[in-house]
Amino acid sequence: MVPPPASVSSYRFRISILLFVVLVGLVSAGPAKIPTEHAEPVVAIGDVHGDFDDFVAILQRVGIIDVQHHWIAGKTVLVQVGDLLDRGPKPRPVMDLMMSLEKEAPQAGGRVVSLLGNHEMMNIMGDLRYVTAVNYASFAEANSGERQKSAYAAYTKWRGSHEAILAELPQPMELTETEWMARHPVGFIEQREAFAPKGTYGKWLREHSALADIGGVIFLHGGIHPDMAKMKLDAINAQIRDEIKTFDATKQYLQDEGIILPFFNLPEITAVVQAELTAERKSRIPSDPQRQARLLQFLGYGEWLSVKADGPLWFRGYDQWSEEEGAAHIGKILEAFKATHIVVGHTVQKGSRIRPRFGDTVFLIDTGMLSSYYPGGRASAMEICPDAIFMAQYMDQQVVLLDSAVFSSRKAGSVLPADGGICRATATTPQ
Repeated sequence: MVPPPASVSSYRFRISILLFVVLVGLVSAGPAKIPTEHAEPVVAIGDVHGDFDDFVAILQRVGIIDVQHHWIAGKTVLVQVGDLLDRGPKPRPVMDLMMSLEKEAPQAGGRVVSLLGNHEMMNIMGDLRYVTAVNYASFAEANSGERQKSAYAAYTKWRGSHEAILAELPQPMELTETEWMARHPVGFIEQREAFAPKGTYGKWLREHSALADIGGVIFLHGGIHPDMAKMKLDAINAQIRDEIKTFDATKQYLQDEGIILPFFNLPEITAVVQAELTAERKSRIPSDPQRQARLLQFLGYGEWLSVKADGPLWFRGYDQWSEEEGAAHIGKILEAFKATHIVVGHTVQKGSRIRPRFGDTVFLIDTGMLSSYYPGGRASAMEICPDAIFMAQYMDQQVVLLDSAVFSSRKAGSVLPADGGICRATATTPQ
Protein backbone atom coordinates (compact mmCIF):
# COMPACT_ATOMS: atom_id res chain seq x y z
CA MET A 1 0.00 0.00 0.00
CA VAL A 2 1.35 3.44 -0.93
CA PRO A 3 1.28 5.86 2.03
CA PRO A 4 -0.32 9.33 1.74
CA PRO A 5 2.18 12.08 0.81
CA ALA A 6 2.03 13.66 4.28
CA SER A 7 3.19 10.43 5.90
CA VAL A 8 6.05 9.52 3.53
CA SER A 9 8.84 10.63 5.87
CA SER A 10 7.19 8.88 8.80
CA TYR A 11 6.77 5.72 6.75
CA ARG A 12 10.43 5.75 5.67
CA PHE A 13 11.47 6.26 9.28
CA ARG A 14 9.47 3.22 10.41
CA ILE A 15 10.95 1.12 7.59
CA SER A 16 14.47 2.21 8.61
CA ILE A 17 13.80 1.22 12.20
CA LEU A 18 12.44 -2.15 11.09
CA LEU A 19 15.51 -2.85 8.92
CA PHE A 20 17.79 -1.89 11.81
CA VAL A 21 16.01 -4.29 14.16
CA VAL A 22 16.27 -7.10 11.62
CA LEU A 23 19.99 -6.49 11.12
CA VAL A 24 20.62 -6.44 14.87
CA GLY A 25 18.73 -9.70 15.17
CA LEU A 26 20.87 -11.32 12.49
CA VAL A 27 24.10 -10.20 14.12
CA SER A 28 23.06 -11.27 17.60
CA ALA A 29 21.99 -14.68 16.33
CA GLY A 30 25.64 -15.62 15.80
CA PRO A 31 27.42 -16.93 12.69
CA ALA A 32 24.94 -17.85 10.00
CA LYS A 33 25.14 -21.13 8.16
CA ILE A 34 26.21 -20.99 4.54
CA PRO A 35 23.43 -22.67 2.51
CA THR A 36 25.04 -25.61 0.70
CA GLU A 37 23.25 -24.99 -2.60
CA HIS A 38 24.23 -21.32 -2.78
CA ALA A 39 27.52 -21.19 -0.89
CA GLU A 40 30.95 -20.23 -2.02
CA PRO A 41 33.46 -23.10 -2.30
CA VAL A 42 34.76 -24.61 0.91
CA VAL A 43 38.24 -26.13 1.12
CA ALA A 44 39.01 -28.30 4.16
CA ILE A 45 42.50 -29.45 5.13
CA GLY A 46 43.39 -32.00 7.77
CA ASP A 47 46.33 -32.39 10.12
CA VAL A 48 49.46 -30.48 9.09
CA HIS A 49 51.82 -31.23 12.00
CA GLY A 50 54.43 -28.64 11.15
CA ASP A 51 54.82 -29.72 7.52
CA PHE A 52 55.01 -26.20 6.13
CA ASP A 53 56.28 -27.09 2.67
CA ASP A 54 53.53 -29.60 1.86
CA PHE A 55 50.92 -27.36 3.45
CA VAL A 56 51.93 -24.54 1.13
CA ALA A 57 52.01 -26.91 -1.84
CA ILE A 58 48.45 -28.12 -1.35
CA LEU A 59 47.17 -24.59 -0.70
CA GLN A 60 48.72 -23.51 -4.00
CA ARG A 61 47.44 -26.63 -5.74
CA VAL A 62 43.80 -25.83 -4.88
CA GLY A 63 44.17 -22.12 -5.59
CA ILE A 64 44.11 -20.71 -2.07
CA ILE A 65 47.47 -18.89 -2.15
CA ASP A 66 49.97 -17.67 -4.73
CA VAL A 67 53.73 -18.15 -4.83
CA GLN A 68 54.17 -15.32 -2.33
CA HIS A 69 51.74 -17.13 0.02
CA HIS A 70 49.01 -14.50 -0.31
CA TRP A 71 45.28 -15.24 -0.48
CA ILE A 72 43.96 -15.53 -4.06
CA ALA A 73 40.82 -17.60 -3.43
CA GLY A 74 38.25 -14.80 -3.47
CA LYS A 75 35.16 -15.75 -1.45
CA THR A 76 36.29 -19.31 -0.73
CA VAL A 77 36.05 -20.57 2.86
CA LEU A 78 39.22 -22.34 4.06
CA VAL A 79 38.74 -24.70 7.00
CA GLN A 80 41.63 -26.32 8.85
CA VAL A 81 40.48 -28.92 11.37
CA GLY A 82 43.35 -28.70 13.87
CA ASP A 83 46.80 -30.15 14.61
CA LEU A 84 48.81 -27.50 12.83
CA LEU A 85 51.77 -28.15 15.09
CA ASP A 86 54.00 -30.78 16.79
CA ARG A 87 56.06 -33.56 15.23
CA GLY A 88 57.06 -31.65 12.10
CA PRO A 89 59.97 -29.21 11.79
CA LYS A 90 58.13 -25.94 11.01
CA PRO A 91 55.15 -25.35 13.31
CA ARG A 92 55.80 -21.62 13.57
CA PRO A 93 55.73 -20.91 9.80
CA VAL A 94 52.53 -22.99 9.56
CA MET A 95 50.81 -20.96 12.27
CA ASP A 96 52.19 -17.68 10.95
CA LEU A 97 50.75 -18.46 7.51
CA MET A 98 47.33 -19.26 8.99
CA MET A 99 47.37 -16.04 11.00
CA SER A 100 48.23 -14.09 7.86
CA LEU A 101 45.51 -15.74 5.78
CA GLU A 102 42.93 -15.08 8.49
CA LYS A 103 43.59 -11.37 7.97
CA GLU A 104 43.83 -11.42 4.17
CA ALA A 105 40.83 -13.60 3.28
CA PRO A 106 38.09 -11.19 4.48
CA GLN A 107 39.53 -8.44 2.29
CA ALA A 108 38.55 -10.56 -0.73
CA GLY A 109 35.25 -11.71 0.76
CA GLY A 110 36.67 -15.06 1.88
CA ARG A 111 37.06 -16.59 5.30
CA VAL A 112 39.53 -18.78 7.20
CA VAL A 113 38.19 -21.08 9.91
CA SER A 114 41.01 -22.52 12.02
CA LEU A 115 39.81 -25.08 14.54
CA LEU A 116 41.39 -26.51 17.68
CA GLY A 117 42.86 -29.98 17.52
CA ASN A 118 44.09 -32.09 20.39
CA HIS A 119 47.66 -30.92 19.77
CA GLU A 120 46.66 -27.27 20.06
CA MET A 121 45.00 -28.10 23.37
CA MET A 122 48.05 -30.05 24.52
CA ASN A 123 50.36 -27.11 23.87
CA ILE A 124 48.00 -24.72 25.64
CA MET A 125 48.04 -26.95 28.73
CA GLY A 126 51.72 -27.88 28.57
CA ASP A 127 51.37 -31.51 27.49
CA LEU A 128 54.53 -31.50 25.40
CA ARG A 129 54.95 -35.16 24.52
CA TYR A 130 55.11 -34.47 20.78
CA VAL A 131 57.13 -31.24 20.79
CA THR A 132 60.53 -32.00 19.30
CA ALA A 133 63.94 -30.46 19.92
CA VAL A 134 63.67 -28.86 16.49
CA ASN A 135 60.34 -27.34 17.49
CA TYR A 136 61.87 -25.81 20.62
CA ALA A 137 64.89 -24.57 18.68
CA SER A 138 62.59 -22.63 16.34
CA PHE A 139 61.61 -20.45 19.31
CA ALA A 140 65.20 -19.75 20.40
CA GLU A 141 66.48 -16.18 20.50
CA ALA A 142 69.89 -14.60 20.96
CA ASN A 143 69.68 -14.72 24.75
CA SER A 144 67.99 -18.11 25.02
CA GLY A 145 71.04 -19.75 26.55
CA GLU A 146 71.05 -17.23 29.39
CA ARG A 147 67.31 -17.57 29.87
CA GLN A 148 67.72 -21.34 30.11
CA LYS A 149 70.32 -20.93 32.86
CA SER A 150 68.15 -18.42 34.71
CA ALA A 151 65.21 -20.79 34.58
CA TYR A 152 67.32 -23.59 36.01
CA ALA A 153 68.45 -21.29 38.81
CA ALA A 154 64.80 -20.47 39.57
CA TYR A 155 64.02 -24.18 39.57
CA THR A 156 66.88 -24.91 41.99
CA LYS A 157 65.60 -22.20 44.32
CA TRP A 158 62.07 -23.58 44.06
CA ARG A 159 63.26 -27.04 45.04
CA GLY A 160 64.98 -25.64 48.10
CA SER A 161 61.76 -24.09 49.38
CA HIS A 162 59.39 -26.97 48.60
CA GLU A 163 60.87 -29.91 50.46
CA ALA A 164 57.48 -30.95 51.86
CA ILE A 165 56.02 -31.18 48.35
CA LEU A 166 59.06 -32.95 46.91
CA ALA A 167 58.85 -35.59 49.63
CA GLU A 168 55.36 -36.52 48.44
CA LEU A 169 56.12 -36.85 44.75
CA PRO A 170 55.66 -40.43 43.49
CA GLN A 171 58.69 -39.96 41.26
CA PRO A 172 61.50 -37.45 41.85
CA MET A 173 61.80 -34.50 39.50
CA GLU A 174 65.12 -33.92 37.72
CA LEU A 175 67.91 -33.70 40.26
CA THR A 176 70.92 -32.70 38.20
CA GLU A 177 71.55 -29.74 35.93
CA THR A 178 72.31 -32.08 33.04
CA GLU A 179 68.96 -33.82 33.40
CA TRP A 180 67.09 -30.54 33.67
CA MET A 181 68.81 -29.01 30.66
CA ALA A 182 68.08 -32.09 28.54
CA ARG A 183 64.36 -31.80 29.27
CA HIS A 184 64.31 -28.02 28.87
CA PRO A 185 66.45 -27.34 25.77
CA VAL A 186 67.25 -23.94 24.34
CA GLY A 187 63.96 -22.39 23.18
CA PHE A 188 61.84 -24.25 25.75
CA ILE A 189 61.14 -21.18 27.88
CA GLU A 190 60.25 -19.08 24.83
CA GLN A 191 57.96 -21.81 23.50
CA ARG A 192 56.05 -21.92 26.78
CA GLU A 193 55.69 -18.15 26.77
CA ALA A 194 54.49 -18.15 23.17
CA PHE A 195 51.59 -20.49 24.08
CA ALA A 196 50.65 -18.63 27.27
CA PRO A 197 47.38 -16.63 27.33
CA LYS A 198 49.16 -13.46 26.24
CA GLY A 199 51.71 -15.16 23.97
CA THR A 200 51.66 -14.78 20.21
CA TYR A 201 50.28 -18.25 19.52
CA GLY A 202 48.53 -18.82 22.82
CA LYS A 203 46.36 -15.75 22.42
CA TRP A 204 45.58 -16.66 18.80
CA LEU A 205 44.66 -20.27 19.58
CA ARG A 206 42.39 -19.24 22.44
CA GLU A 207 40.30 -17.25 19.96
CA HIS A 208 39.42 -20.43 18.04
CA SER A 209 36.55 -22.86 18.40
CA ALA A 210 36.54 -26.65 18.33
CA LEU A 211 33.61 -27.08 15.93
CA ALA A 212 32.14 -25.12 13.02
CA ASP A 213 28.91 -25.54 11.08
CA ILE A 214 29.24 -24.28 7.51
CA GLY A 215 26.17 -24.77 5.37
CA GLY A 216 25.05 -27.82 7.32
CA VAL A 217 28.49 -29.45 7.22
CA ILE A 218 30.08 -29.81 10.66
CA PHE A 219 33.86 -29.57 10.81
CA LEU A 220 35.93 -30.62 13.82
CA HIS A 221 39.11 -32.45 14.69
CA GLY A 222 38.13 -35.79 16.21
CA GLY A 223 34.40 -36.37 16.08
CA ILE A 224 31.10 -36.02 17.87
CA HIS A 225 30.45 -38.94 20.20
CA PRO A 226 26.80 -40.06 20.26
CA ASP A 227 26.54 -38.98 23.91
CA MET A 228 27.25 -35.39 22.82
CA ALA A 229 24.25 -35.26 20.51
CA LYS A 230 22.16 -33.84 23.33
CA MET A 231 24.36 -30.72 23.38
CA LYS A 232 24.27 -27.74 21.02
CA LEU A 233 27.36 -26.90 18.98
CA ASP A 234 27.60 -23.50 20.63
CA ALA A 235 27.42 -25.17 24.04
CA ILE A 236 30.26 -27.56 23.15
CA ASN A 237 32.44 -24.68 21.99
CA ALA A 238 31.55 -22.64 25.08
CA GLN A 239 32.44 -25.50 27.42
CA ILE A 240 35.84 -25.99 25.82
CA ARG A 241 36.53 -22.25 26.04
CA ASP A 242 35.54 -22.35 29.71
CA GLU A 243 37.87 -25.28 30.34
CA ILE A 244 40.77 -23.36 28.83
CA LYS A 245 39.90 -20.35 30.99
CA THR A 246 39.75 -22.59 34.07
CA PHE A 247 43.15 -24.04 33.27
CA ASP A 248 44.67 -20.60 32.72
CA ALA A 249 43.19 -19.20 35.92
CA THR A 250 44.29 -22.19 38.00
CA LYS A 251 47.81 -22.13 36.62
CA GLN A 252 48.08 -18.42 37.37
CA TYR A 253 46.79 -19.07 40.90
CA LEU A 254 49.40 -21.80 41.42
CA GLN A 255 52.13 -19.43 40.21
CA ASP A 256 50.92 -16.62 42.46
CA GLU A 257 50.89 -19.00 45.43
CA GLY A 258 54.44 -20.09 44.62
CA ILE A 259 53.37 -23.72 44.16
CA ILE A 260 54.70 -23.96 40.60
CA LEU A 261 56.94 -22.03 38.23
CA PRO A 262 55.59 -20.54 34.96
CA PHE A 263 57.44 -23.01 32.74
CA PHE A 264 56.26 -26.20 34.45
CA ASN A 265 54.72 -28.64 32.01
CA LEU A 266 51.41 -30.42 32.60
CA PRO A 267 52.83 -33.61 34.19
CA GLU A 268 54.92 -31.47 36.54
CA ILE A 269 51.96 -29.28 37.48
CA THR A 270 49.80 -32.35 38.07
CA ALA A 271 52.39 -34.09 40.24
CA VAL A 272 53.08 -30.97 42.29
CA VAL A 273 49.38 -30.25 42.91
CA GLN A 274 48.80 -33.87 44.00
CA ALA A 275 51.84 -33.67 46.29
CA GLU A 276 50.67 -30.33 47.68
CA LEU A 277 47.30 -31.81 48.64
CA THR A 278 48.97 -34.82 50.26
CA ALA A 279 51.37 -32.61 52.20
CA GLU A 280 48.47 -30.43 53.40
CA ARG A 281 46.53 -33.44 54.62
CA LYS A 282 49.54 -34.61 56.64
CA SER A 283 50.16 -31.17 58.09
CA ARG A 284 48.63 -30.18 61.42
CA ILE A 285 47.96 -26.70 60.09
CA PRO A 286 44.27 -26.32 59.06
CA SER A 287 43.95 -26.03 55.29
CA ASP A 288 41.71 -23.68 53.33
CA PRO A 289 38.67 -25.67 52.05
CA GLN A 290 38.28 -23.38 49.04
CA ARG A 291 41.93 -23.83 48.15
CA GLN A 292 41.62 -27.60 48.39
CA ALA A 293 38.47 -27.57 46.27
CA ARG A 294 40.23 -25.53 43.62
CA LEU A 295 43.17 -27.90 43.46
CA LEU A 296 40.92 -30.96 43.36
CA GLN A 297 38.86 -29.39 40.57
CA PHE A 298 42.03 -28.92 38.54
CA LEU A 299 43.06 -32.54 39.01
CA GLY A 300 39.80 -33.56 37.35
CA TYR A 301 40.91 -32.13 33.98
CA GLY A 302 41.14 -35.64 32.56
CA GLU A 303 37.35 -35.63 32.31
CA TRP A 304 37.18 -32.27 30.57
CA LEU A 305 35.47 -32.25 27.20
CA SER A 306 38.68 -30.91 25.64
CA VAL A 307 40.85 -33.68 27.09
CA LYS A 308 38.91 -36.92 27.46
CA ALA A 309 39.25 -39.67 24.88
CA ASP A 310 35.67 -39.45 23.63
CA GLY A 311 35.66 -35.66 23.50
CA PRO A 312 35.48 -33.77 20.18
CA LEU A 313 39.26 -33.28 19.95
CA TRP A 314 40.20 -36.92 20.58
CA PHE A 315 37.32 -39.18 19.48
CA ARG A 316 38.27 -41.79 16.84
CA GLY A 317 34.98 -43.64 16.48
CA TYR A 318 34.34 -42.56 12.90
CA ASP A 319 37.48 -44.40 11.85
CA GLN A 320 37.04 -47.40 14.16
CA TRP A 321 33.30 -48.10 13.86
CA SER A 322 32.04 -50.72 11.45
CA GLU A 323 29.69 -49.47 8.74
CA GLU A 324 26.75 -50.99 10.59
CA GLU A 325 27.74 -49.46 13.92
CA GLY A 326 28.34 -46.06 12.34
CA ALA A 327 25.08 -46.08 10.40
CA ALA A 328 23.20 -46.62 13.66
CA HIS A 329 24.79 -43.53 15.25
CA ILE A 330 25.50 -41.01 12.52
CA GLY A 331 21.91 -40.46 11.44
CA LYS A 332 20.94 -39.51 14.98
CA ILE A 333 23.94 -37.20 15.34
CA LEU A 334 23.22 -35.43 12.06
CA GLU A 335 19.56 -35.08 12.95
CA ALA A 336 20.38 -33.67 16.39
CA PHE A 337 22.60 -30.97 14.89
CA LYS A 338 20.45 -30.45 11.77
CA ALA A 339 23.50 -31.25 9.64
CA THR A 340 24.04 -33.15 6.40
CA HIS A 341 27.71 -34.16 6.72
CA ILE A 342 30.60 -34.27 9.20
CA VAL A 343 34.27 -33.69 8.27
CA VAL A 344 37.06 -34.71 10.67
CA GLY A 345 40.83 -35.19 10.82
CA HIS A 346 42.85 -36.68 13.71
CA THR A 347 43.20 -40.27 12.42
CA VAL A 348 45.55 -40.92 9.49
CA GLN A 349 43.73 -42.93 6.84
CA LYS A 350 45.18 -46.09 5.34
CA GLY A 351 46.35 -45.51 1.82
CA SER A 352 46.62 -41.79 2.59
CA ARG A 353 43.34 -41.06 0.85
CA ILE A 354 40.35 -39.06 2.05
CA ARG A 355 37.78 -41.60 3.18
CA PRO A 356 33.99 -41.26 2.93
CA ARG A 357 31.99 -43.35 5.40
CA PHE A 358 28.46 -44.20 6.44
CA GLY A 359 26.73 -43.48 3.17
CA ASP A 360 29.01 -40.54 2.33
CA THR A 361 27.83 -38.60 5.39
CA VAL A 362 31.22 -38.55 7.13
CA PHE A 363 34.57 -37.66 5.54
CA LEU A 364 37.90 -38.45 7.21
CA ILE A 365 40.49 -36.08 5.75
CA ASP A 366 43.73 -36.75 7.65
CA THR A 367 45.99 -38.33 5.02
CA GLY A 368 49.25 -38.08 6.95
CA MET A 369 50.58 -34.92 5.31
CA LEU A 370 53.82 -35.17 7.31
CA SER A 371 55.18 -38.11 5.31
CA SER A 372 58.51 -38.07 7.18
CA TYR A 373 56.53 -39.18 10.24
CA TYR A 374 53.69 -41.07 8.54
CA PRO A 375 55.24 -43.34 5.85
CA GLY A 376 53.31 -43.02 2.62
CA GLY A 377 51.43 -39.96 3.83
CA ARG A 378 50.61 -37.13 1.43
CA ALA A 379 49.12 -33.69 1.28
CA SER A 380 45.44 -33.42 0.47
CA ALA A 381 42.43 -31.14 0.66
CA MET A 382 38.70 -31.69 0.38
CA GLU A 383 36.80 -29.26 -1.79
CA ILE A 384 33.06 -28.77 -1.37
CA CYS A 385 31.53 -27.04 -4.36
CA PRO A 386 28.45 -24.79 -4.25
CA ASP A 387 26.47 -27.46 -6.11
CA ALA A 388 27.14 -30.09 -3.42
CA ILE A 389 30.04 -31.88 -5.11
CA PHE A 390 32.66 -33.18 -2.69
CA MET A 391 36.13 -33.54 -4.22
CA ALA A 392 39.35 -35.01 -2.85
CA GLN A 393 42.27 -32.93 -4.06
CA TYR A 394 45.79 -34.38 -4.15
CA MET A 395 48.95 -33.02 -5.72
CA ASP A 396 48.64 -35.37 -8.72
CA GLN A 397 44.88 -35.82 -9.14
CA GLN A 398 41.38 -34.97 -7.97
CA VAL A 399 38.75 -37.57 -7.13
CA VAL A 400 34.99 -37.17 -6.95
CA LEU A 401 33.84 -38.28 -3.49
CA LEU A 402 30.18 -37.32 -3.66
CA ASP A 403 28.34 -36.00 -6.70
CA SER A 404 25.13 -34.04 -7.05
CA ALA A 405 22.34 -34.58 -9.55
CA VAL A 406 23.45 -31.46 -11.42
CA PHE A 407 26.71 -33.14 -12.41
CA SER A 408 25.44 -36.70 -12.61
CA SER A 409 27.91 -37.46 -15.41
CA ARG A 410 30.74 -37.25 -12.89
CA LYS A 411 30.15 -40.21 -10.61
CA ALA A 412 31.68 -40.76 -7.20
CA GLY A 413 35.10 -42.34 -7.55
CA SER A 414 35.86 -40.61 -10.85
CA VAL A 415 39.49 -39.54 -11.14
CA LEU A 416 40.07 -36.24 -12.89
CA PRO A 417 43.24 -34.41 -13.97
CA ALA A 418 45.10 -32.49 -11.29
CA ASP A 419 44.91 -29.17 -13.12
CA GLY A 420 41.84 -27.17 -12.20
CA GLY A 421 38.86 -28.20 -10.11
CA ILE A 422 35.11 -28.12 -10.40
CA CYS A 423 34.85 -25.33 -7.83
CA ARG A 424 37.33 -23.04 -9.51
CA ALA A 425 34.76 -21.96 -12.07
CA THR A 426 32.38 -20.89 -9.33
CA ALA A 427 34.91 -19.06 -7.18
CA THR A 428 35.18 -15.32 -7.22
CA THR A 429 37.96 -13.98 -9.43
CA PRO A 430 41.14 -13.76 -7.32
CA GLN A 431 41.77 -10.33 -5.87
